[in-house]
Amino acid sequence: MSKTQIMIIEDEPSIAEVVSLYMRRAGFQVQLAEDGKTALDLLNRQLPDLVILDLMLPKVDGLTITRWLRDRSDVPIIMLTARREESDRIAGLEMGADDYVVKPFSPQELVSRVRAVLRRTHGPGQNESESPINYANLEIDPRTHLVRIDSTEILLTAKEFDLLYHLASHPRQVFTRDQLLDQIWGSADFIDPSTVTVHIRRLREKIESDPSNPKHLFTVWGIGYKFEP
Repeated sequence: MSKTQIMIIEDEPSIAEVVSLYMRRAGFQVQLAEDGKTALDLLNRQLPDLVILDLMLPKVDGLTITRWLRDRSDVPIIMLTARREESDRIAGLEMGADDYVVKPFSPQELVSRVRAVLRRTHGPGQNESESPINYANLEIDPRTHLVRIDSTEILLTAKEFDLLYHLASHPRQVFTRDQLLDQIWGSADFIDPSTVTVHIRRLREKIESDPSNPKHLFTVWGIGYKFEP
């Protein structure tokens, strides 16, 4: 059985070396790219199973690479960001990144994030034994990670799918952003709560006929979000 392929796109040699070391120790096969142009050349030849992507890159920046990948695939993306890049981080999530880790970070935490994302996108997943959900024209199948609106397949990232399935599995129940961070991202301690807001907005754009007047994904002001069947 071939090893899971991880591409690390990082221009700081010390960070690239440490991340690469920890990924190989975790049993992953690693490919490195030190700038955006090299990364796009490699990605154009073959897509990995997951991309670890620095936002601030020479030649081609991380947001451009994120957009390029999302136009062509649903390969999971974990962004490496600095705290001062909050607007870029939100932009990356808007474009379809699955997760982010803020510098300086624990390499072991990054390994855990990689494993969590891969569990949702490859092989047996946490939803494998759970049943499909059908609400009128909306179908959500956790076994195949497929979502359909009026029989048309909707492409979601791993985190988008997990968030939608979790909310749809608990119709009319209101969840706070911290609860959703704990249940979908695994922790509310290190992740900006706006991550949930961004993912809800993206989901509305994908599954609602009128995102400004949603029928399924509702904001409960001052509390959080709920799914109406």
